[in-house]
Amino acid sequence: MKLSQLLKSCPVLQIHGEMELEVSGLHYDSRQVRHGDAFFALRGVVSDGHSFIPSAIANGARVVFAEEMTENLESVTTVLVENSRQAMALAAAEFYGNPTNDMKVVGVTGTNGKTTITYLLEAILDQADLSPAVVGTINYRYGSDLRQAPHTTPESHDLMKQISDFRQSGARSLVMEVSSHALDQCRADGVHFEVGVFTNLTPEHLDYHLDMERYFTSKCYLFKELLPRDNGRAVINIDDAYGQRLAAMLPGALTCGRDRKADVYPEDLDVSLKGICGQVVTPLGIVEIVSPLLGDFNVENLLCAIGAAVALGLSPQTISQGLAVCAGVPGRLELIENDRDAVILVDYAHTGDALRRAIAAMQALAPQRILTVFGCGGDRDRSKRPVMAEVVARGSDIAIATSDNPRTEDPEQIINDVRSGLVKVYGREWSKGEAQSAEDKGYVVIPDRAEAIQFAVNMLRSGDLLLVAGKGHEDYQILGTGRIHFDDREELRKALQAGGQR
Repeated sequence: MKLSQLLKSCPVLQIHGEMELEVSGLHYDSRQVRHGDAFFALRGVVSDGHSFIPSAIANGARVVFAEEMTENLESVTTVLVENSRQAMALAAAEFYGNPTNDMKVVGVTGTNGKTTITYLLEAILDQADLSPAVVGTINYRYGSDLRQAPHTTPESHDLMKQISDFRQSGARSLVMEVSSHALDQCRADGVHFEVGVFTNLTPEHLDYHLDMERYFTSKCYLFKELLPRDNGRAVINIDDAYGQRLAAMLPGALTCGRDRKADVYPEDLDVSLKGICGQVVTPLGIVEIVSPLLGDFNVENLLCAIGAAVALGLSPQTISQGLAVCAGVPGRLELIENDRDAVILVDYAHTGDALRRAIAAMQALAPQRILTVFGCGGDRDRSKRPVMAEVVARGSDIAIATSDNPRTEDPEQIINDVRSGLVKVYGREWSKGEAQSAEDKGYVVIPDRAEAIQFAVNMLRSGDLLLVAGKGHEDYQILGTGRIHFDDREELRKALQAGGQR
């Protein structure tokens, strides 16, 4: 593609060099550059792509997109831009033929619920014969084409290539989780959204955003900048305080919530261990719900999915059929079959609010005891660790603190941060022996996650509920800078097979 075409929708400050040269590929990693490619110098948290411009040129780059002039740029065409990330997103859209132009695209953003809502919408769009592709936390997929998801929302070049591949394979619609990092870094610029969904906002990623106001601002970008003003539609959960703020900023938004003042609200719902069923009022008519999803918090996810489908103009019958066939989401209150006369669930909850929601849903099921295995990730916001621990302690009879993904942090230091929240509620920490014989409430620390899961399974009694939280669908554990295979669901099944105390 000629550079002039690549720049069709890209805001440019200056161009030094030839405009009509052919560009054979786009890259932001200098090691992948080949002769004839364009290189985008991206500023990152750890490194600055401008430092790798000489390497990109040595590998054959013909064009360099940069935010400032550096040495060695005389030999190539240089495109100076204000924001290299945005430039890459818009150039990638052109390079791959603007694949979202003729697709129905729904972007889902918020702290919790994004993945569940994308699964629900995928099922609804499939019922509407709209051949949906999905980009999200668990994987990127269209039909049988499943690809690993290193990020919830990939870098813009990778995103456009994924969408282009799915579009060429027959996808007619797209549902994507849009993370706050992606919005802040313009990764979704160039995607033509038809509907944007806001779920909620609770403390998360504050190591990156620094405070809740910046976090909220990043989410607003989807609705204020990327959603077309002429034909885009915002769908907002107004049960959330930040959702109420956003709805006030967007008068034409379709609102969802439990209150009748919302455009989409439940008229009669029953939430039990069998799932969620009942009726939801929408501007297009009543939607009947028969869903296997567990937990009262999933009511909000269902309302958001229904709202998005209504915004797309789909019929209540089609929406109902889609919700009925959506069996659930991997690692989201995923039930583990067992012979202990107990309920065992795996969930991705890894924030204070997500844990609060998950445990509240478990309490509503009225088990004999709630046992929760959890940990906190390393190299992430330390302030949320005691908050998460206190939430677990207040909602669980027995808490078992363990490692999550420690990354480059000392696992013991992470657990020490967790202890302060547990001690606040429970008081003294149990030894493993004390925990096994205790009849009251308390906590124990077992840093090895596999051992912690085995310990929890061995403690189960008839009527108990065990929640293993934090990793959900993940099948790995990050230790240092490497990964090992680790899947909570597999470990639970191993522990159950190994037997032990009943």
